[in-house]
Amino acid sequence: MIGCLCLHGFTGGPDEVGPLVDYLREHTDWLLSVPTLPGHGEQNSLKGINYQQWVECAEEEMRKLMNRCSSVYVIGFSMGGLIASYLSTIFPVEKLVLLSAAAYYINPRQLASDLKDILFDYFRGNIETNELFLRYKRKIIQTPIEATMEFRKLVTFIRPLLPQVEVPTFIAQGESDGIVPPKSADYLYQSIKAKRKKLVFIENSKHLICHCEEKEALFSHVLDFLSSQH
Repeated sequence: MIGCLCLHGFTGGPDEVGPLVDYLREHTDWLLSVPTLPGHGEQNSLKGINYQQWVECAEEEMRKLMNRCSSVYVIGFSMGGLIASYLSTIFPVEKLVLLSAAAYYINPRQLASDLKDILFDYFRGNIETNELFLRYKRKIIQTPIEATMEFRKLVTFIRPLLPQVEVPTFIAQGESDGIVPPKSADYLYQSIKAKRKKLVFIENSKHLICHCEEKEALFSHVLDFLSSQH
């Protein structure tokens, strides 16, 4: 049996990778694991949580899959992409998929463009229907500063380990991402030492790449990469 671990991002939850998980459920018979990292998801209680707890949770889910499956793939979105990269250096991961992986974060130019759109909707009276505003508002208000510092510690811990990633790797990045800049994907591609690696940019995708308009094409690419015999 093939297992596939899917990891969400910082302050998010399984819904961030939900559309891709649904696609894989429909097109494969794989055993899919989509954990909620400590402090994340509906509870959204990050106070007092450290980055080691996020890593340990992912490691535990990985062990469960390894016990049941002959092959395991790992998919990681944003912060989950960094954790997925780390897992591939300590477990016999067969293939790795990194989606908007946060080796770097905050794209000032795109973020400025997003904020301009938010202000435009604000003055038109449509602010409560602006999805970006609602997401940024929740993250800013509900995310403790110490949790953000733990996220930064995680990036600092994992980024030097990227050259140890040698498994086949698929990297996808939205060109309109206001959180993770395109240079993050380039950095991952250059740092990872896998002999087989692929980098794809999605022109109109913002950070939530699994929810973008071009998601069906992206998911097809991901499935083709994971299913191929090479």
